[in-house]
Amino acid sequence: MAVRIRFARHGLRNRPMFHIVAMNSRSKRDGKPLETLGAFNPHPNMDEKAKHITLDFARTKYWLGVGAQPTDGVRFLLERAGLLPPRPLYPNVRRSAEATAQGN
Repeated sequence: MAVRIRFARHGLRNRPMFHIVAMNSRSKRDGKPLETLGAFNPHPNMDEKAKHITLDFARTKYWLGVGAQPTDGVRFLLERAGLLPPRPLYPNVRRSAEATAQGN
């Protein structure tokens, strides 16, 4: 079974709130998850001007350890939280052999 860590949308129209869940990759977006790992509110609080994220680090590390693949949006949040290493900015740029031989 292929497991993905992804968002499940909840909340009202024009006021979404997302749960970060581990679920089968073939199931619906808002289907029953295997486990709820956290929550993400994309609308900043007017007092704090900050978006709220709650995340269970231990369970997220477990699911990543057993091979669960995060979606792009969740990957961005996990990189910001320090659970995943950041992706390179330019992954397809290759350096020439001359540039690497000159001392870089």
